[in-house]
Amino acid sequence: MSMHEDCPDFDPSAVYAPQGDAEELRELAFAKMPYGKYAGRYLVDLPEQYLIWFENKGFPNGRLGEQMAAIREIQMNGLEHLLRSLHSRPRF
Repeated sequence: MSMHEDCPDFDPSAVYAPQGDAEELRELAFAKMPYGKYAGRYLVDLPEQYLIWFENKGFPNGRLGEQMAAIREIQMNGLEHLLRSLHSRPRF
């Protein structure tokens, strides 16, 4: 008996990320703030207080807002270093 057979809510896709997710992480790592005081900075390098302010006021609509919310979640879990490590790898 598999350890997940007794877990009807187990979703293997949540554990085994498809190839497209790796590209999304790379895109997130290199996403930059397009406007404002922090224009041109990588989203992952935005100050936490700035993202908290946006979280409270509402992230922008569209892709930028989704990326900012993802960065905020990454910051809350202390995982920014994972995205920053992609900056030192060659881009193909």
